[in-house]
Amino acid sequence: IAKEVAKLLEMKAQLGEDEGKHKFVLKTPKGTRDYGPKQMAIRERAFNAIISCFKRHGAEVIDTPVFELKETLTGKYGEDSKLIYDLKDQGGELLSLRYDLTVPFARYLAMNKITNIKRYHIAKVYRRDNPAMTRGRYREFYQCDFDIAGQFDPMIPDAECLKIVHEILSDLQLGDFVIKVNDRRILDGMFAVCGVPDSKFRTICSSVDKLDKVPWEEVRSEMVGEKGLSPEAADRIGEYVRLHGGLDLIERLLQDPKLSQNKLAKEGLGDMKLLFEYLTLFGIAGKISFDLSLARGLDYYTGVIFEAVLLHQENEHVEEPVSVGSVAGGGRYDGLVGMFDPKGRKVPCVGVSIGIERIFSILEQRLEASEEKIRTTETQVLVASAQKKLLEERLKLISELWDAGIKAEMLYKKNPKLLNQLQYCEDTGIPLVAIVGEQELKDGVVKLRIVATREEVNVRRESLVEEIRIRTSQC
Repeated sequence: IAKEVAKLLEMKAQLGEDEGKHKFVLKTPKGTRDYGPKQMAIRERAFNAIISCFKRHGAEVIDTPVFELKETLTGKYGEDSKLIYDLKDQGGELLSLRYDLTVPFARYLAMNKITNIKRYHIAKVYRRDNPAMTRGRYREFYQCDFDIAGQFDPMIPDAECLKIVHEILSDLQLGDFVIKVNDRRILDGMFAVCGVPDSKFRTICSSVDKLDKVPWEEVRSEMVGEKGLSPEAADRIGEYVRLHGGLDLIERLLQDPKLSQNKLAKEGLGDMKLLFEYLTLFGIAGKISFDLSLARGLDYYTGVIFEAVLLHQENEHVEEPVSVGSVAGGGRYDGLVGMFDPKGRKVPCVGVSIGIERIFSILEQRLEASEEKIRTTETQVLVASAQKKLLEERLKLISELWDAGIKAEMLYKKNPKLLNQLQYCEDTGIPLVAIVGEQELKDGVVKLRIVATREEVNVRRESLVEEIRIRTSQC
């Protein structure tokens, strides 16, 4: 034993020598980033706009674990399944980090036997992607989801989801956008009449999904070369996927000799027509484009699918226009909950996910270009003193303000110079300074200074809270 202990002590001594030499690589893992106070302030603005929209539409909020059992996520994402992060086996359960918020939501509904809910969920998801971070794509990122689960009359909840996307994108003032819509049933019907074998529907669907990024020629050669589709079938698909429009196109396709014979496509086109009628009543049909190239590669969609795309950003401050593509997407997934239910009970669902990271990239670049000063705190007033030996009085006053719910700060110095205190307000954007001095204490007042105008007023100590509230509500 003594020998072994001596050996271990020797090894420990050697390790100790190396300890000081080890250099840490200070970086965030690939596909992730830190958010400083400035970025968080921008991000909170965006979150607040999104949450208030979800609440305006009557949604409740839920949360689910960041990891799920691996089998919960397996087989739900089609070709994207390879992007799921698997965790090392810890304690007998095979786990994976969630890839989106939709599958966990479906698991939650099935597990709790919920057949009717309107919910939103904002949380981080994880994808083992090779992301282009400059375009707002990451391996760890937030999703903001809104979903309506339950058996309702066709297209009413679907239209509301599109209205929500329209409200949020308009509210955030991201520039011009279009919301593309299609239907999985129309796609499947189109594939069938074009001669795509059933077994190739999903894989051809994921090829079509790339049309917003690569030209048709590349997609066609992938279908024919890699996926073994006949050139004739690919050409027939090509004729359809180039079409986009509104009600006129739906009417035209309902008359199409081939498509109208297909039961699935006919159902999808009928619902699409209804959807456009509701969108017209909501006053947003002008921003919606029925687009046959929209496929959305996820396996669980069963009906309407949609994607909001920002149109070319013209920005004189930035040499390269920001082209971020899709900023929201979603659709109807009526079969997903049934996959988890032991009895296969289906709960129809439709939902939308807002691509907050891409939206955030745009807001960040825009603010940098405009050089607008961003406040990173919400402090309403700085408690200051004009003379020395007034720390106790400052502490008493700031405590009164905190207890009254006022957001207040002070400098952590016994005797700070008044100039330094005023400068701190200028630098951080604090609008008011409450100054205590010997004379003010005698008179039972506090001198309130308005930083922007440098105007000063004496306020009775007992009226100070009310005065601060009034003045900051005007800011």
